[in-house]
Amino acid sequence: MAAVSEQSAPALRGKIAIWWLIASEVMVFGGAVGSYIMARAASPGWSAEAAHLSTSMATINTFVLLTSSMTMAMAFAAYQKDDQRGVQKFLLCTILLGLAFLGIKAYEYISHITENAAPWSGSFWSFYYLLTGLHALHVIAGVVVNVILLLAAGRGLRTGYRIEIAGLYWHFVDIVWIFLFPLLYLSY
Repeated sequence: MAAVSEQSAPALRGKIAIWWLIASEVMVFGGAVGSYIMARAASPGWSAEAAHLSTSMATINTFVLLTSSMTMAMAFAAYQKDDQRGVQKFLLCTILLGLAFLGIKAYEYISHITENAAPWSGSFWSFYYLLTGLHALHVIAGVVVNVILLLAAGRGLRTGYRIEIAGLYWHFVDIVWIFLFPLLYLSY
């Protein structure tokens, strides 16, 4: 019983902190998306630029991130069953899926830039790189946290509530993508 109460305070503090972080990130992304919507409404040529995006690549990336949410949840479920190997396996899967997302996004960026669709090529492209780049930075942060948790789990350290907190962040990043995907790739 003492172990439960010893973990409760750090777990509670961690959960409160992550919810504050998520709330602040909602404001950051909300402001950026609101600016995008206002700029789009004022720009008649927006659809022509947006039509150059690869919906198929973005759909694959959406599937990759949704799958990574599942593996993150499975890592936490493995922790709840005291299955350290499962924790490690599912954290590794989440990391690899996050890296796959970033690799696809990097390929997309390179393709656009070689087609003269760089951040300075117009308002649409500025917002595209801002929104997807900001999101990619959050994916990178999530991957780094998951690598730290994987290394800790590999050394036999108990990572339970930290996995739950990292999972909340990871799911938030996925939810942001679920909003960005149709906004950028499907609404032209």
